[in-house]
Amino acid sequence: MTPGIISANLAVIVIFSRGRCGLSGCITYYLVSMAVTDLLVIITAVILNRIAGIYFPFSFLSITPICSLRSALIFTAIDSSAWLTVTFTFDRFVAICCQKLKLKYCTEKTAAWVIGIVAALTSIKNAFLYFIYEPRYTINQVPWFCNVKAFFYISAAWAAYDWIRCIVTPFLPFILILLLNALTVRYILAANGARKRLRAHGNGENQTDPEMEKRKRSIILLFTISGSFILLYLLFFITILYVRIAKVTYFSGSNSSESTFTLEEKGFMLQFLSSCMNPFIYAGTQKKFRNELRNGLKYPFRQFIKFLRILK
Repeated sequence: MTPGIISANLAVIVIFSRGRCGLSGCITYYLVSMAVTDLLVIITAVILNRIAGIYFPFSFLSITPICSLRSALIFTAIDSSAWLTVTFTFDRFVAICCQKLKLKYCTEKTAAWVIGIVAALTSIKNAFLYFIYEPRYTINQVPWFCNVKAFFYISAAWAAYDWIRCIVTPFLPFILILLLNALTVRYILAANGARKRLRAHGNGENQTDPEMEKRKRSIILLFTISGSFILLYLLFFITILYVRIAKVTYFSGSNSSESTFTLEEKGFMLQFLSSCMNPFIYAGTQKKFRNELRNGLKYPFRQFIKFLRILK
């Protein structure tokens, strides 16, 4: 399954980078960056963490410093993926609802700056996670695996950091995405009602409206991406609240409760699923994306047939 998910995200990156899907440059920048971060989540969280941990438990990846670095990279990729969804949602809100700001904000240059700022801030935020771990075992003076240090739960500073981490991702993205989508829907309903009344008095109700059709496609893409994010990140948010309110610990082995383990693992599973969903969303909502994907799948067979004809 993992190779298929990696291939799907690579296909998304290649197809959107070619710019043949009829999308604006800023949308393409956001979608490509989201695909890149989703790919990084799969590589760091699934391959280097889960698969390597299960099948190669005593590899160099399990040495405590590497394990700590791996954790920081995982959460950096997850946070980047979440906040790029927010920035994409905001970009579409501006494009649809703020026509004056659209010309200045919805550009490739702005999108590149926003993506760079998100990457930098999420890296700084999660760099602190490197320092919360201690070795679970020390064998021949080599520290192995990662346990969360006890002071992480009793220190006021670390408790504040964990609450801030929870608020910044995923609580704040939840609120922003819901708010922006609500404002966007409100604007679209009002605008569509006005356009229908104008067309009813002018050319007739039954004629198709290209602008409304274009807006409809954009909204379907926006709502499927942001909606899947909200649903699939909800349990991760609940896990952080449960740990702090119920005063239990995150899963770190035998000292964790079964309820914490179950909740945390299901939350991570849905997070990883979120990184797998976007390629299917693009394929389901974008006709030109499906055409490009179909052409890409046919390309090797066409080249093989040409090669056979040359041999004949």
